[in-house]
Amino acid sequence: MAVHMTSFWRKCFLAAGMLLVLAAAPAGAQPPATVALPGFGIDRTEVSIGQFRAFAEAAGLVTEAEKAGGGFEWGSGWERRTGWTVYAPFGSRSESETEPAVHVSWAEAAAYCAWKEGRLPTADEWRTAAYRESREKGEDGFSAGTTYPYPVGDAPAGMNTREEDAWPRLAPVGTTRRGVNGLHDMGGNAWEWLADRRDGEALTAGGSWWYGAEETTASAMQWKPADFYAVYVGFRCVYDRQ
Repeated sequence: MAVHMTSFWRKCFLAAGMLLVLAAAPAGAQPPATVALPGFGIDRTEVSIGQFRAFAEAAGLVTEAEKAGGGFEWGSGWERRTGWTVYAPFGSRSESETEPAVHVSWAEAAAYCAWKEGRLPTADEWRTAAYRESREKGEDGFSAGTTYPYPVGDAPAGMNTREEDAWPRLAPVGTTRRGVNGLHDMGGNAWEWLADRRDGEALTAGGSWWYGAEETTASAMQWKPADFYAVYVGFRCVYDRQ
């Protein structure tokens, strides 16, 4: 499942888009796509299918899941599901372009972020963004400077996990409860690739719709094979601030 990175990264950089603006939205406008935190900016939501499609078309990328005929789901061990790809997470092309992009390997996620002139977040950046309220005044009931056990506060309600909620599987990005720092789905919906590597593995954080609230805590990050792709794993990007 290796990606030929030399030509692949060249395509990504040739197709590079503009860095998202880290600015406050005017009154009545939609919130900006990124949130400015001390030292870096981070995507407000997970990268969506539609966003990833634009990148793949610009870069000429065919994902490893597509090449192999489908991504993975847990059954009696990890089982490949025919036709399950980033564009059809559960095998149906009718699924929304606003659902998170899953069935994406670490290298493919990192390449998307490079195309957006960003990168994958480190574990330390993730913990800062997901659990510590950095907005000066705080919003949505969060207190500035407070570190919370869950990305949505002191209790896990409002995330898309295996507990009872409005989403039987993946939820469209930005539709679950807004959490710490105004971010969505830092807990639940899809695990997210982080920059941290050890040998052939990469770190993931946040849990998913298939896991419980306990996997959304800071101590529950998991190492996964970097060339792995499954219906439970997506990503978002961070951006260095000059």
